[in-house]
Amino acid sequence: MITRHTIIVFLACFSILCSSCSHQIRPHKLAKIFEQSAISNDHFTGFALYDMDQQKMIYELNSDKYFTPASNTKLFTFYTCLRILGDSIPAFNYVVRNDSLIFWATGDPSFLHSELKGIKGYNLLKHARQKLFFSSGFQQSAFYGSGWAWNDYNDDYQAEISELPLEDNVAVFTASPNGSLQVSPAALSIYMKCDSNFKPSHFGVVRNLLNNTFVYPAVPVPANFRQVVPWKASPELSLSLLVDTLRKPVYEVHLPQPGDAKTVNDANADTVYRQMLQPSDNFIAEQLLLVCSAVKLKVLNTDSIIQYATHNYLNDLPDAPQWVDGSGLSRYNLFTPRSIVKLLCKISAQMKNDSLLHSFLPAGGVIGTIKSAYKTDRGLPFVWAKTGSLFNNHNQSGYLITRKGRHLAFSFMNNNFTRPSHEIREEMVRIITYLHDNY
Repeated sequence: MITRHTIIVFLACFSILCSSCSHQIRPHKLAKIFEQSAISNDHFTGFALYDMDQQKMIYELNSDKYFTPASNTKLFTFYTCLRILGDSIPAFNYVVRNDSLIFWATGDPSFLHSELKGIKGYNLLKHARQKLFFSSGFQQSAFYGSGWAWNDYNDDYQAEISELPLEDNVAVFTASPNGSLQVSPAALSIYMKCDSNFKPSHFGVVRNLLNNTFVYPAVPVPANFRQVVPWKASPELSLSLLVDTLRKPVYEVHLPQPGDAKTVNDANADTVYRQMLQPSDNFIAEQLLLVCSAVKLKVLNTDSIIQYATHNYLNDLPDAPQWVDGSGLSRYNLFTPRSIVKLLCKISAQMKNDSLLHSFLPAGGVIGTIKSAYKTDRGLPFVWAKTGSLFNNHNQSGYLITRKGRHLAFSFMNNNFTRPSHEIREEMVRIITYLHDNY
């Protein structure tokens, strides 16, 4: 006999079940959203959505296909750093022999960096009573990553990779109070050349491709002018800039690094990771791979540390990554969305602190490269993601918390489109926001 109590219990259970089902992310509904998108069907689109709480993939679209990731590559660099580096970035290794202090560079990007202000290594050299000797020649990688565009050499986002970087490896040109052109570091002023035959469409500085001759036109410098130009890196230039900064001599030698070398650390690692990920700093990403190589392999070689990380840390990805640089400037990089989602899960497991992890990444509506893309939910971000942009490519990969408290990882990749990139970005934001609002 069915009692009134039995009916009440049944209805309560049915209500809970329906409520639970109503908040499930249904793959066929997501498939329909992509099918009906006016944006996603005119180029190559890939998407992977993973439930981090239930540890299962929710929806996939071309998730096993390879895409050009652009700056999503920095997530691979970030994970490698988490596995190799400690809580601070090693500036250099050194030994004291009698009246000499000999040091070996690690590629540390924070050393005298404009934002990171790594000065611990600088202070050790500044206050050393011994004669200073820089032992160079341990960088085995080229000054550019594999597949970089040579004609971007004058643009601020493509600083050269070097053994001993200083001040971001870029020259900053500005208008002085008296209206002339000035440069920082000031020691680079000897390379400036005013050329009356140089007549660009607007005032600007162009470095010679092969050397550090910085040419500018013989016209008045615009008020508030500012331009950042990478310099041609070399141990000799690094040494001369270091001498100018320290105001004391530093001599170059070529000596093997002994086993008893001590290490002086510079910037806090968390601070460096934020500066790499939030504004998507290519220079920091590339140099950090060199630091990982110096720590793990005792040489500065990007290819070798990528091979090491791929073999030892990334051998469980669904699809083997084609990974060639630290920043994503190269179009030779190829990753699948489902491999990036797996990487996001590995990063989360490695950190064991989602709040700290989220603080490293661009936060929708709050900070970084997606600050203006998303709105917040009651003043709080709900998406933390790394963007990746090259001409005709725009991607986002990261973490999403829905209104129902679900923790999701996603990789949304768009390659080979010809429409304006802001339209691609807006469509990604629309779909990610829909997921947040409805589940």
